Amino acid sequence: MEKKAKIKIAITIASLAAISILFTRQQRRRRKLNQCSQYSCYLQSEPKPQHNFKRVLADNSYSPFKHANKEKSSGSHPYELEITALLENPRPEFDFSNVDLDLQRSDSFVWVETKSQLNELANALSKEFFFAVDTEQHSLRSFLGFTALIQISTEKEDYLVDTIALHDEISILQPFFADPGVCKVFHGSDNDVMWLQRDFHIYVVNLFDTAKACEVLSKPQKSLAYLLETYCGVATNKFLQREDWRQRPLPAEMLQYAQTDAHYLLYIAKCLVAELKQQGNENSYCPDDKFNFVLEASRRSNTVCLQVYTKEIESYPGEAAASSIFFRLLNGQGGVSSISSVTQDLVRRLCAWRDLMARVHDESLRFVLSDQAIIALANKAPANPTDVYTTIAQADSDVDCLNLSSSLPSPSPVVCSHLDDVERQVCNNVENLDDILLANLQKCLGPNGSCPLSVFNYVLPAKSNWELKNQSNKFVYKQNGVKVSRQVAKKASRDLFVQKFSCKSPVYHNCRIYANDGRLLCYCDRKKLEWYLTRDLAKLVEDNPPAIMLLFEPKGRPEDEGNEFYIQSKKNICVSCGEGNHYLRYRIIPSCYRIHFPEQLKSHRSHDIVLLCVDCHEVAHAAAEKYKKQISAEFGIPLFIHKVADSRKAEARPGFSASITNFEAGVSPLQLRTAAMALLHHGPTMPSNRREELRRIVMRYYGGREISQEDLERALLVGMSPRERRRHAKKRGLSLKMSKPTDFPDRQQDSYPAVMVESATMDATKADNVLGLHAIETQKSGEKEGRSSLTESHESKPPTCSNGGIDQLVFSTIWKKMNSTSKVSDSKDDSVGNVDDECENSSVQNGFGSSSPTPNSKVSLLGHGPHGKQVVDYLLREYGEDGIRQFCQRWRQVFVEALHPHFLPAGWDVMHRREFGEFSVYNPAKKPADDGAAEINKMHH
Repeated sequence: MEKKAKIKIAITIASLAAISILFTRQQRRRRKLNQCSQYSCYLQSEPKPQHNFKRVLADNSYSPFKHANKEKSSGSHPYELEITALLENPRPEFDFSNVDLDLQRSDSFVWVETKSQLNELANALSKEFFFAVDTEQHSLRSFLGFTALIQISTEKEDYLVDTIALHDEISILQPFFADPGVCKVFHGSDNDVMWLQRDFHIYVVNLFDTAKACEVLSKPQKSLAYLLETYCGVATNKFLQREDWRQRPLPAEMLQYAQTDAHYLLYIAKCLVAELKQQGNENSYCPDDKFNFVLEASRRSNTVCLQVYTKEIESYPGEAAASSIFFRLLNGQGGVSSISSVTQDLVRRLCAWRDLMARVHDESLRFVLSDQAIIALANKAPANPTDVYTTIAQADSDVDCLNLSSSLPSPSPVVCSHLDDVERQVCNNVENLDDILLANLQKCLGPNGSCPLSVFNYVLPAKSNWELKNQSNKFVYKQNGVKVSRQVAKKASRDLFVQKFSCKSPVYHNCRIYANDGRLLCYCDRKKLEWYLTRDLAKLVEDNPPAIMLLFEPKGRPEDEGNEFYIQSKKNICVSCGEGNHYLRYRIIPSCYRIHFPEQLKSHRSHDIVLLCVDCHEVAHAAAEKYKKQISAEFGIPLFIHKVADSRKAEARPGFSASITNFEAGVSPLQLRTAAMALLHHGPTMPSNRREELRRIVMRYYGGREISQEDLERALLVGMSPRERRRHAKKRGLSLKMSKPTDFPDRQQDSYPAVMVESATMDATKADNVLGLHAIETQKSGEKEGRSSLTESHESKPPTCSNGGIDQLVFSTIWKKMNSTSKVSDSKDDSVGNVDDECENSSVQNGFGSSSPTPNSKVSLLGHGPHGKQVVDYLLREYGEDGIRQFCQRWRQVFVEALHPHFLPAGWDVMHRREFGEFSVYNPAKKPADDGAAEINKMHH
C-alpha cells in the first residue's frame, strides 16, 4: 500500500509540475507578447559591447569596404608588391631549428586590455623574427561580425589581446604584421587574414600556415586539433570556438582554449618544416628537378596574404538569402516541386526586411529571423500580430534541438520590437516594397527613431537610395529622381549581368569523404554526401563543413598521389582577383575544342574549370578569342564557315550559272541570319536603301533570285544546330515541327540546309549526285598547290588546298554521304590521284578532315564548332592523346599570362596530367576502342 501511495504522490507531483511549466510558458508568452505590443527597441535597455567602439572600418551600410591607402601600391591590396616579391623570390627556408619551445604549457599568460599594455606588447614583438597568431570571432550578435580576441605567442610568452577594450588602438600592431622580415605563423589563416583587414586594417605579409604545410605533406587531416594531438599530445574542445567570445571576464576554460591555440603553433611549425625538408631530400632524384617542399608551403601560405576583404553587396537587400531559400525548397529539403509567385514575393519581402533590420540593430540574419520562420510566414500569411508571433515561435520550435538557432530566443527581440512591421510585410502585398522599407528605416533611425544610432548604422539613412521595380523583377537605380549618366547606366547594366549570369549558389560545398581508415578520399557536394548517408553507407563525422566516413572498404583510392588538386577544399572566389560576391564558371579549354576530346580526357576534369568574376571573365575570354585566331592561322583552319549558298532552289531554275556570273555567290551564315532577322522585324519601316542592301545579302544566298517571306524565315535557320533551332522555335512560340523548312527531303539535309561555297575545284555534277545539292564553282587555279599540300600531309601542319592568291572562302563540310564517297585512302600512295580529286580531298580535309571521324552533325555552323572539330581530329590523327594534352597545356599558359591569377587552388598546374585508377570507368583500358578510334589509330600508325 505504501508503494502505491508513493506512486500516486509522484504522479500527482509530476502532473502538477507539467501543468505549472505549461502555465508558466503561456504566461511568459503572453507577457512577451504584451511587451512586443509596446514596440520599444530592445537596444535601449540591452546595450551591446561593440556599441562602445568609437570608429569602425566596416559599417553596416551598402557601401563597399575601403582598404588602407599606401604609397606605391598598384592594386586593391596595399602590400601587393611586398607579397608578390615573396612569391616570386621566396626566402630560402623558415629557420625554426633554433627555436627553444616549452611543450609544457603554463597557466600564465599576459592579458592585454590597456593601451600601455598594448605598447609593451608592441615593444616585445619588435625584437621577434617570428610569432604565432590566432583570432576569435563573434558573429551571432553582429551583422558583419568582429574580432573579439587576438592570441599572440612568442618563444617566451603568450599574450591574449582584448580587442573589444582596445578596438580603437589595435592599429599599433600594424607594422609588425606587415613586416616581410618577420614570419607570422597561423593555422587555417584564410579567415583570420580577412578579419584583421576588416576590423583593424592589419595586413599580413610573410606568413607560414601550418594547414598549408599539411596539404604539401599530404597529411590525412589538417585540422589544428589533429596537429595538437599528433605533435603535442594535447586534446582541445573545438566546441568552445562557438562560444560567446564577447563576454568579460572570459571563463577559465575559454582562456585555456585561447592560449592553447597559439601557444603550440611555433612548435608545430618547427616539426612541419623539418618534415618538409626531409621529404624534399627523399624525393630529390634529380638535383635540377628538385621540388622544394618548404618553398611550396611558403608560396601557398603567402598566396593567402593577397586576399582582400570585401563586403557582400547585393543588387537589393535580402536577394541572396531569398535565392538560397528557393534553391533549398526546390532541391529536396522542402519537398516541393514549385513555388507560387505569391509565396516568392512574400519570401523576398521578408528577406529584405530581415536584412534591413539586421543592419540597423547590428545582428546576424539568423538571430533576427530564421529561414524556417520566413518560410512559415510566407506559407501561412498570418493576419494579425498574435498569429505572426505564434507562427514564428512554432516554426523555430520544430527545428532540431541540436541546431544552434533553436537555442535562440524566438521570436527574437528584433521581431518583438517591430512586430507590426512584420505583419505589414506579410499582409500588405500591394504597397511598394521600397516605400515600406524606407518607412521602416525612418521609423528606426529617423529624427524621432525608436532605435539608437551607432557607428554601425548611422550612415544607413544617407546611403539607402535603392529602388525596386517589381516589373519582371528587374532592378534599376535612381538618384534623387534624376536620370543617371552613361557611366552609371553602364554600371547598372553590369550589375544586371552579374545578377542574371553569375552563380546563384556556392559552387564548392567542400564536403569531405573519408575512407574507413581515416584517409581523405575526395571533396564533393552535399547531394553526394546525402546519398551515402540516406543509404546507411557512411556516418557523419563533422558538421561544418560536413564530412562522412565510409562504412565499407572502397574499391579504389585516389589515383593522384602526387597531385592534391582533387582532394582539397576550394574557395568560392574568383581565382584571379579574389572577388567573392559574384563569380561564373570559366572553361580554360574552350568548349569548341573540349567537346570533341576523347571521353577519358574530358570526364571528371574539373582542373580546367575555374571561377572568375565578371571583369576577369571578360579579360580571359578576350585572350582566348585572340588565341583562337592564332590557332586558326597555325593550323590553317578557319574559325568560321565563311560563305554558304542555297542550291536546291537555284538548280531548278534555268540559267543558274548565269545568275552566279552576274551575282556574287554565297554569304556568311552570320551575315545572312542578321539580314534576314532585320528584314523580318523591321523591313517595312527601315529606309529603302538599307532594306535593298539587306535584301541583296539574302538574295546572294538564294543565287540572285527574288525572295519571299518564306525564304526569309528559312534563312534564319541556316547553319543552326538542332538545339539552336529548338531554342529559336521556343522563343518564337512555334513548335519544332513548324519551324523546320518544308523543302528539305531528308533529316541529314535538314541539319545542314546549305552548301558551303568552295574555293577549290569541285565537280558540280558529282557533288549534286552525292549530296542532292549543287556546289558552286569558282576559280580552278591552285591545282598544283593542292597536290603539293596533299602529298606533304605527314607534316605537323594540316594540308591546305590553295588556289594561288585567291582567298579561301570556306571548305566543304562532311556530310555522311560525301564522307562515305570521297574518303582518303589509308595508304599515302593511294592518296595521289587526278588533279581534281586531289584538290577536292585536300579542301574537304581542311574543312573537317575526310580522313578523320565523321563530325558531330549537331555542331552549329554559326560558331567555332566546326573549327574545333577539325583541330581536335588533326591532333588525334597526328599525335594521339599526347597531342591533346600538349594542346591543353598551351591553353592553360594563355590563361595564366592573361590574368596572372593569385588564388588558384593548390595543385593547379599548367603541366597537369591526371591518370585514372584501375577501377575507374573512365580508364581507357576498361573500354574497348570504338570504330572511330580504331580508324584514327590505324591511320596514325
